[in-house]
Amino acid sequence: MEMRCYYCNMNLRIGNGVDVHELQLGQSLIIGGIKVDSEYGIKGHSDGDLLLHALVDSILGALALGDIGQHFPSSNKKWKNASSETFLNFAIDKMQSLGYKINNIDITIVLQSPSLKSYNKKIRIKLSSLCKIELNQVSLKATTTDNLGFLGRGEGVAAFITTLLIQNENTN
Repeated sequence: MEMRCYYCNMNLRIGNGVDVHELQLGQSLIIGGIKVDSEYGIKGHSDGDLLLHALVDSILGALALGDIGQHFPSSNKKWKNASSETFLNFAIDKMQSLGYKINNIDITIVLQSPSLKSYNKKIRIKLSSLCKIELNQVSLKATTTDNLGFLGRGEGVAAFITTLLIQNENTN
């Protein structure tokens, strides 16, 4: 949905992205382009980076361009073990071609274990680099479910992302 900011006279678009993946012994745990030390990793068709998947969905959603599965279906063998950065680059290219840029990204990861405390800044730095934005435009929070449900039992991980896009000044 496009809104016009009364104060800044710019078009704004907000998108949400959610991704949930099963955790599996012996797989890599990649979150936001960073490998996290863990016995368990994400079971997925591509590299399984659920944070990047949710970010792609939030950007595409803000632009009303569908979701990651429409553009990169898991039924297509071409995307098997693909880097999720490929998907993010696609979404960013679409965003830029429509005259928008990222104002800020707000992320919540739900993961019982391991703790992401020591990875927070590394993930934020990686995302700011991938999205070509400043570090203070990326917020990352991690939480647990206090052992409740499949996430709390350590069977999965979830990412929730909201992204605010603003129209580039030169496209007003």
